[in-house]
Amino acid sequence: MLSVLRNRTYRHLLTAQVVALAGTGLATVALGLLAYDLAGASAGAVLGTALAIKMAAYVGIAPVVAVLAHRIPRRRLLVAADLARAAVALALPFVTGVWQVYLLIFVLQAASATFTPAFQSVIPEVLPDERDYTRALSLSRLAYDTESLVSPALAAGLLALVGYRWLFWGTVIGFLASAVLVVSVVLPVAAARGAAGGARGSRAPSVAARSLEGLRLFLSVPRLRALLALDLAVAAGGAMVIVNTVVYVRDQLGRPAGDVPIALGAYGGGSMAVALLLPRVLDRVADRSVMVPAAFGIAGLLAALAVLTSTGGGGWRWPALLAVWAGLGAAGSLILTPGGRLLRAAVPAAELPAAFAAQFSLSHGCWLLAYPLAGWLGATAGLPAAVLALAVLALAAAVLAVRAWRPARDSRPDTATGTATGPAPVAAARPGVSAGPARAFRPVHRHRPASGASLPR
Repeated sequence: MLSVLRNRTYRHLLTAQVVALAGTGLATVALGLLAYDLAGASAGAVLGTALAIKMAAYVGIAPVVAVLAHRIPRRRLLVAADLARAAVALALPFVTGVWQVYLLIFVLQAASATFTPAFQSVIPEVLPDERDYTRALSLSRLAYDTESLVSPALAAGLLALVGYRWLFWGTVIGFLASAVLVVSVVLPVAAARGAAGGARGSRAPSVAARSLEGLRLFLSVPRLRALLALDLAVAAGGAMVIVNTVVYVRDQLGRPAGDVPIALGAYGGGSMAVALLLPRVLDRVADRSVMVPAAFGIAGLLAALAVLTSTGGGGWRWPALLAVWAGLGAAGSLILTPGGRLLRAAVPAAELPAAFAAQFSLSHGCWLLAYPLAGWLGATAGLPAAVLALAVLALAAAVLAVRAWRPARDSRPDTATGTATGPAPVAAARPGVSAGPARAFRPVHRHRPASGASLPR
């Protein structure tokens, strides 16, 4: 897996991602403490609102940024996003009102919604080989999981020495270091998109219309619609873990507060184990063979959790909870890690930024749906009702993925690599040939020529 680190550009980009994630982890801890200082017992409501603002920014900003990204060199865009995040982190220690927190969180997450899809769209161009790209996806998954485990420990160590507001300075350093690492490499030139009007000579569409084209591009491909359904299954399982771990550990099982990070660590550990093993598995089996069963696995694990919730006392419930949490983390990683491979195989090179931005936005829309189900339904109707609702949601998502992603569609060779990892990109870019605008894209299974075609409206 580590052989991809021989590529200097990718090595610097991965390091930029890691240090930025570490800074984000410190900010998460510090933000919780800041909310408590400002709102006291209402800190949970403040953080819940901040989380909703985060998801709203992700859903609304990413598609628009994907359009603007074609007008701005990607290295400049990534550095600008890092500098904006550093500026917000620099301001957070000095806020005195809750509304200021909300405003700064929106700016911070808008910058993240700019950085992440652009970063994701660069990696397949830096690592064009399918095997290398698969290993890069696993390393990226490991980076996220490691951050969730290491950042709280790092924050705890720093809090023993300094006040929590100093953690924001660690966030600033992380984002600035990320910007420096991005500046230190030369990124591939993005594939040119065709003229917005095409041969018809029509006027170029507005930014809003072009951003919606990115969403239509994503939703027009059956395989990518299946990916969206799988993202919904991941959100159903992950929301239960993120929102209700403390409720299960403290209220349901009556265990001490120190067991909360242990439960969260089980979730991250399951995800990390899969990320380490998955590249070798994907060398031998198709993506569908691991992703679709994982969605059904999430539904089954949530159903098991419902049984665990309604069962009386017993010392076995604590290890059972850890096992369910580890299983949810593993199943989520089985879906999230290969997701970039599907996008890369199904979308022309010129449309990768728009496709990654659409996936980023739509997948976070899934979390925006799952979070209230896990939190509000659990608080009003009880945890068993919330778990069953999320289990049904995950099961429905898995069934939708099966219907959208037929096995026959998993055997078409990727024109870029010659491997049977996904459908051939329509109108794939060739030297000197434009792949055309998003509206010229057609799913392979319709057997229509790409040129002159338009997406259904």
